Amino acid sequence: MTGPMAPQRQDTRKFVENLSGAGKSIAVLTSGGDAQGMNAAVRAVVRMGIYVGAKVYFIHEGYQGMVDGGDNIKEATWESVSSMLQVGGTVIGSARCKEFRTHEGRLKAAHNLVQRGITNLCVIGGDGSLTGANLFREEWSGLLNELQEEGLIDEEAVHNHSELHIVGMVGSIDNDFCGTDMTIGTDSALHRIIEVVDAIMTTAQSHQRTFVLEVMGRHCGYLALVSALACGADWVFIPEMPPEDGWEDNMCQKLSENRADKKRLNIIIVAEGAIDCHNKAITPDYIKDLVVSHLGFDTRVTILGHVQRGGTPSAFDRILASRMGVEAVLALLEASTNTPACVVSLVGNQAVRLPLMECVQMTQEVQKAMDEKKFEEAVRLRGRSFENNLSTYRLLASRKADSELPNGEEEKKSGDEEQCNSSFNVAVLNVGAPAAGMNAAVRSAVRVGITEGHKMFAVNDGFEGFYKGQIKEISWGDVGGWTGQGGSLLGTKRTLPGKHLEKIAEQIRIHNINALLVIGGFEAFESLLQLYEARAHYQEFCIPMCILPATISNNVPGTDLSLGADTSLNAIVETCDRIKQSASGTKRRVFIIETMGGYCGYLATVGGLAAGADTVYIFEEDFDIRDLQNNVEHLTQKMKTSIQRGLVLRNENSNENFTTDFIYQLYSEEGRGVFDCRKNVLGHMQQGGTPSPFDRNFGTKVAAKAIQWITRMLKESYKGGRVFTNSEDSACLLGMRRRAMVFQPVAQLQEETDFVHRIPKEQWWLKLRPVMKILAKYKTSYDMSDSGQLEHVTQVRPKESDFSAAI
Repeated sequence: MTGPMAPQRQDTRKFVENLSGAGKSIAVLTSGGDAQGMNAAVRAVVRMGIYVGAKVYFIHEGYQGMVDGGDNIKEATWESVSSMLQVGGTVIGSARCKEFRTHEGRLKAAHNLVQRGITNLCVIGGDGSLTGANLFREEWSGLLNELQEEGLIDEEAVHNHSELHIVGMVGSIDNDFCGTDMTIGTDSALHRIIEVVDAIMTTAQSHQRTFVLEVMGRHCGYLALVSALACGADWVFIPEMPPEDGWEDNMCQKLSENRADKKRLNIIIVAEGAIDCHNKAITPDYIKDLVVSHLGFDTRVTILGHVQRGGTPSAFDRILASRMGVEAVLALLEASTNTPACVVSLVGNQAVRLPLMECVQMTQEVQKAMDEKKFEEAVRLRGRSFENNLSTYRLLASRKADSELPNGEEEKKSGDEEQCNSSFNVAVLNVGAPAAGMNAAVRSAVRVGITEGHKMFAVNDGFEGFYKGQIKEISWGDVGGWTGQGGSLLGTKRTLPGKHLEKIAEQIRIHNINALLVIGGFEAFESLLQLYEARAHYQEFCIPMCILPATISNNVPGTDLSLGADTSLNAIVETCDRIKQSASGTKRRVFIIETMGGYCGYLATVGGLAAGADTVYIFEEDFDIRDLQNNVEHLTQKMKTSIQRGLVLRNENSNENFTTDFIYQLYSEEGRGVFDCRKNVLGHMQQGGTPSPFDRNFGTKVAAKAIQWITRMLKESYKGGRVFTNSEDSACLLGMRRRAMVFQPVAQLQEETDFVHRIPKEQWWLKLRPVMKILAKYKTSYDMSDSGQLEHVTQVRPKESDFSAAI
């Protein structure tokens, strides 16, 4: 930007370098039920705290440790949080503490904190833990006065520690806290559930069985709902959506129809807090007895229990917790006398700070609405993420068998008399490299399309199959069981339509295709641009067209996240964990790991943040031989401490001369005598594997949204017995931008694209690089302008934001 505005904008930027923690003491504790990712949050708080010059303390065993004091409150060092990222649970321990609920208990806790000069508290826990922290803060000055009266502290101590600042992070696998789209641990719990469901599916199909699975969520049905979406369950029971009277017969009828439709297994998911409309508990055993007595199906019950809390945290939870931990320290440093206790939240793809008690009150409102049987209100209060999951589930559950839409029903669905006689034909195809989640998106698109009254057509092998006429109608039953399949079942090719426009136009004519849904990566974006530009010569392309970005590289303009990238990140992080573990007990070792991504450094950067990398080399950030030398020296210093392993990630196209082999040889030579090196090229394993719960759910939801958009566009552009539209906004990409899912014309996205390197000109995740560097002990410049500002819960979600990044 030039002109008078430029300096003004510069003035509004805030850098972490201007914030000092010198003379401040921060304590971190985990409380209540444990959740995977809590350790990543603790690690981020400790390292960010030390980075800004503060003293950081662990409080072991939650509030109990704060009350007991002594060795439970220990100063943390940089090394003391090494190797914590990949560990589930909480290393510093958690405990339920009745004593802290009493005034005497809080008095003891205040004394223990003042003795160590701690006036900044970072609490990682559920709403009970955070409410307790807020009460403690409100009573703080009174507690100090009492301690002074008892002669336990002097007047100077009261004066120096007059304010207690509190920042919360929500750690709970239930995702039951209002104000944040995702709580730490939820994504990992979904991983555990889906692993079990996938394993059960194989055994159930062998025997034609019905499985009833109980998942956690006493007051919140999030885990059950998302698991049901992610595995295509036949039925789900959640506290927020009690079934109507007569549900038993309806459920049995649906199970029976699915079995008659050659489906060999049925899956029913039950949240532990599921109830019917008379507030009576619905138990897995009741459902089992019902299915056996009504249908005679071989039925088994599996209660997942604490398996869901265990295991290593997913990539998403590590990144979420790391971002939140850094944000929590910044919030503590910026806190003033008037700042309310806040909680660091994730809305869409953005970190925000919200007043803690506003979130707690809203969370309590949900329970109140449930108690009063105002279930629609409870769902609304849960937030847009929950609402979207529920509406998508209802949409996908609204049909029972293969597409048999009688004309009468079709007429009922559409108010436009002219359109009633015409059933729209919508084609779906995959373009580019395979990405996990593509099949979930195709399944959702086909089923929602059929529900909307369309005929759905599948195109095999992308645009290559399109011009060859590999197009056939696809039915409801054809896509059964697709959600959990990796790769692309439709087949996908990188072929662009440009050279075959005439043949593609001919196929559109032959099959009377009225709309197009393209699921793919950068090639899909280029393809749609070519079709849009060809509208001037071929009227066949004057139809609604939409892209869903699906690529592990996450390099498509117009979206912060692409389908498949989460699965790929998990594969990278899992491998890095194993590689680091392989060096356990050996001498000091550094691993150089090459990731995919073309010219886009997303996988390397975000994978590096989740795996705890020391350095990440990417194309978007220039580096030279001096940087390489500094990195080697940095690692050499690190190896002189108790930390014996190093991790360096390099994006495949980060630099044509500084290859993975070159960097490996350089590190080997320079580290001689201090550490030895190993290298790994991760290759196509990053592209394979079963889709993560995030990608299954993301694919399911965005495809449903895209088909609804296509339906609307078809109705608007149907005139004179045919579909015709050549407006910019009828060829769109559906992408996630910060807090909202938006349809953006591909023609407009051209300006945001670097076509030579196949990446967007601006990429949000580059802002995560300073966080990664700080956590690896590098001094760096960190722009906090985009950091979370204190907002209010009611304003969290803009009206248009009816989607969230967080599943």
